[in-house]
Amino acid sequence: MKKVLYSSVFSILLLVSASFFLRDYIGIIFISYFLEPAHDFTDKPVPEVPEYHNPDHWAALPERNDFADVQLVTGVDDEQAERAVDVFFIHPTTYIGKESWNQRMDDNRANNLTDVWVMRDQASVFNQCCRIYAPRYRQATLHSFLDNTGSGEKALGLAYEDVKSAFLYFLQNYSLGRPFIIASHSQGSRHADRLLREEIIDRGLLSQMIVAYLIGFSIDGSNGAPVCEKYNQLNCQISWNSGTRDAVLKLAQSEDICVNPLSWKTGGDLVSSEQNLGSVTFASEGGIELNVADAQCGEGSLFVSEVESERFSSNMPFGPGNYHMYDYSFYYMNIRENVQDRINEYLSRDVSESASSDLR
Repeated sequence: MKKVLYSSVFSILLLVSASFFLRDYIGIIFISYFLEPAHDFTDKPVPEVPEYHNPDHWAALPERNDFADVQLVTGVDDEQAERAVDVFFIHPTTYIGKESWNQRMDDNRANNLTDVWVMRDQASVFNQCCRIYAPRYRQATLHSFLDNTGSGEKALGLAYEDVKSAFLYFLQNYSLGRPFIIASHSQGSRHADRLLREEIIDRGLLSQMIVAYLIGFSIDGSNGAPVCEKYNQLNCQISWNSGTRDAVLKLAQSEDICVNPLSWKTGGDLVSSEQNLGSVTFASEGGIELNVADAQCGEGSLFVSEVESERFSSNMPFGPGNYHMYDYSFYYMNIRENVQDRINEYLSRDVSESASSDLR
């Protein structure tokens, strides 16, 4: 029941996220009432299966120029290919159609939103530390989270199977035993939550996973991975859902994981915006803006004081204080620093263990 209630709110806010980047609030809100596919999931064939040997079925690959390569400073070279760590990034919902319960791989509208918004404002945070692999997948349409007929759950199940297939392809053809990071948002974090349990923990890969950032979804820790309690802890998971304390709609449940992205602790201390190294959204011309957002964990949520920046409006169409779309953007530079801290810790331990082994 918790997931059903959460998902109903979640789908609406994802629609808001899409509307912001499409710059058409009223139109998207209006069509939100007409997003239900006119058929049951089983009434029509599902879209064709993605082929992960095909580069077109990836939103980001390290050897290719794509939107995940965007740099904060002009003239900085992309050096992903030289990095020792990989990121497997699972994008949020960007498919708002109703012709199918799941996105076709050649849906240009959904793919463009994935690229221009998600790869730039979210996945790009990892392009200084890591090689980024972000699969496209037959994501479930937004209405799947509102559906109570069973079709939505089947659509989400199909989407997860693609994510799993992409991850296994990544392990066998790209990662090849290298350390990796899981990162995701919204629908992507729903799939990542299951992926951690079934394909990482159950397959004994947790020691190879440096950290998992499962942002923007209700993550309660039942997948079995430890919760990160300090800034350089390894083999653990991080999650938060940001919004003001008095937001009309909240995404988090009281038992959810909340790791404060300004302190990297789970306690309830308020961390001021002075500790925020910089917020970034390329939808507003990029650049680093200081003192945008503070952070405080409480009741499973990440509470944020009302944001006054013109780039990051708190006056969202479904009520003020819904900061779901800014989960990464608010804390962009802190995430960038933190992932490097964890990588440094992992690589230093790896060197120490290798040296100890040589002495035996």
